[in-house]
Formats: sequence, C-alpha cells, structure tokens
Amino acid sequence: MVTEAADLLFTNVRLATMVDGVGDLQDAALAVRGGRIAWLGARRDAPPAAVIHDCGGAWMTPGLVDCHTHIVHAGERGGEWEARLNGASYEDIARAGGGILSTVRATRAAAEDALLHQSLPRIRALLAEGVTTLEIKSGYGLTLLDEAKMLRVARRIGTVLPVNVHTTFLGAHALPPEFAGRADAYIDDLCDRMLPALAAEGLVDAVDAFCERIGFTHAQTARVFAAARRLGLPVKLHAEQLSDQDGAALVAAYGGLSADHLEYLSPAGVAAMARAGTVAVLLPGAYYFLRETCMPPLDALRAAGVPLALATDCNPGTSPLTSLLLAMNLACTLWRMTPLEALRGCTVHAARALGRSDIGTLAPGMRADLALWDVARPSDLAYALGARPCRLVVHGGAPRAPEIDLH
Repeated sequence: MVTEAADLLFTNVRLATMVDGVGDLQDAALAVRGGRIAWLGARRDAPPAAVIHDCGGAWMTPGLVDCHTHIVHAGERGGEWEARLNGASYEDIARAGGGILSTVRATRAAAEDALLHQSLPRIRALLAEGVTTLEIKSGYGLTLLDEAKMLRVARRIGTVLPVNVHTTFLGAHALPPEFAGRADAYIDDLCDRMLPALAAEGLVDAVDAFCERIGFTHAQTARVFAAARRLGLPVKLHAEQLSDQDGAALVAAYGGLSADHLEYLSPAGVAAMARAGTVAVLLPGAYYFLRETCMPPLDALRAAGVPLALATDCNPGTSPLTSLLLAMNLACTLWRMTPLEALRGCTVHAARALGRSDIGTLAPGMRADLALWDVARPSDLAYALGARPCRLVVHGGAPRAPEIDLH
C-alpha cells in the first residue's frame, strides 16, 4: 500500500488501462501527484489524498489522442462534396484547381487571429469527447510566411485550450500555384529554405508529405525526408490513400513514426512497416466521406504486428469530422475493427504515432491525461452514434468539464 499523500484520488472507478498484461481493473482507484499518475490499484489499498473524487463506478481511460488532423484552416468545401455526389472524383476536383488549393487560398487570406478563431470550435468539439492530445498539420499555406502562420496558430491552441498540441510541417501537401509545372523547384525551396527556417523557430515537431499521383513523387518525398533527418526531425507520410506509390516502405526506411491512410497498401509495404516499427494510422472519416471501396489491409497489418492507430483526419475537403468517437464507430462498422482495437487506436497506438511514451496508458509515471465516461463497458465508446458520454477530463492532473467555454 502506498502511504504518501496524493494531490488527487479517483476512487470507486473502473480502469481501462490499455497496458498489455494488465487490462481492466474493477473496483479500483487512481492517484495523481505532480501532474502524473502516482499509483493505481485496488480501491481498498488507495493512498490518502488532498482531494478525493468518487467516480460512482464509472469507467476511466487514458485521455484520447487524435494523431492526424488538418484542423487549422480557413473556409469550407461543401461544394466539392456535392460535386463528388454528382460524379466528380477527388482527383478531378484537384486537377481543376479545387481540393487542397481551394483551402490554401482561403487560409492564405485569413489573418492569424481569424484563423485561430475559425479553428477553435472544431477543437472544442474534440475536447468535449475526452481528447487531451492533438496533432495539427500545416500544409494550407505553402509559403514560408503562411506555413509559419498556421504553425503559430497551432502552438497558440495549446496555450488557450487544455490540450497537448503536436505540430507537423506538411509543406509537401500540394504544389502551390507559384510553382506550377516546377515541382522539383518547390521541393528545393521547401528543403533548403522553408523547413530549416520553421524548425529554427521551434514550430515543427515532425515532417509529413503527400506521396500520391496528385501530390509528390517517391523521389521528391525522399528529398523531404532527407531534409527532415538533417534537422533531427521525425517523419510520417500520407501513404497509399488513392494508389500504391510505395510510400509506406519509404517512410519506414526513414524510421517513420507513421504511415497514414493505407487503403492501397501492398504486402511489401506492410512488411517494411513491421520491420521499422512504423504505426499504421487509419482514417475512416476520409474513407467514408470519399466513398472509397478499397479497405486498408487490416488482416495483413494485424498478422505482421503493426500497431493500428485511428484519427479523425479533420479537414475541410475529405473528412470534416470532429468526433474521434465517431471515427471509432466508423472503423468498427466499415472495417470490422473490434471496439478494443479502436480504443487502443485512439490511446496507446495513437500516442506511439506521435512519438509519445508518456501518454496513452494508465500506469504509474505516466502523464495524468485521463477521461471519465458514463458507459457500461469501454466498448460502448465506439457504439452510440452522436453520444457524448464523457463526464470529466483530466489534463496534466487538472480536472475540467468536457465542454470548454472560451467566454
């Protein structure tokens, strides 16, 4: 029994630890000290605490982690969605000047404060569902000044809202109009000028790219990764979303944190990811919204032992989704992931996709990012469409209500 007093004790709680070999703990308690989990175990053995919270038998999980978003942007693209319903393909729209470049124009035109305030409601929706860590990509600026603006807004979000923010530089998202027909020259500018300047400002936690027929080639993506490596930055990749470009094997060769989307992933790509320990980040919102029919090869990924993470991919064109719980349901319903796989995908495996080892599980020493739920069993988090079962969120040891009031 631990006798040192804790700052905060949650008692009469059921714990979904997400720790292999531990699993769920019934009639349990969890103690927090100094913003970290100090102890967890049977309620009868709980240490004393300055503040005690009786959870009434509710379930507690690690705070949820949304490890792939484009949530900072201006404008919307509902017209493109309607065009796709009338028969246009995603590639047709992109080649006609819509798609990503449509959001680039809107984001470039927005002042920094306006961009922040347009983005906050989307993030508040995620936080109301127990999200405590969020990845935010750039990629809608495509100039040094506009990419810096996006990344500064992402950093500010972590100061005005109770959420851990990871920033990802996605300058290789689309070819900006200033470089039309000169993709290699744009990659030169990105590698030699943009990325070093943004990294020097402390705005970049990781580097991403869109390796696709309407994005950047395998060779161009490799140049971006080499530039990231020179700066000591980890990499990840939008890979095999619309076609197999051998991107998963490329990001794995650079020790990448994750390969994301993966609908057209090959057996060779699966094997490369398994060897490198690269996480598969699956994005069912985009799969659903684009009416994709080619499923990611989940059985092959499972058989190879590749960790499966889930995320919203919140973006205005292909996944305007601000519910990680709905992403869990989509993964279970469309791809037959199990509810436990989905929950692990939004906790321990999503944390790994961000290079974090101090969040995503309930264990002593871990950061006290926690979510308390009014559900009968953890699997219910992926069950009810539109439900808001989150009762309480703890961010770095500080409890808060799920809903965030900015006023």
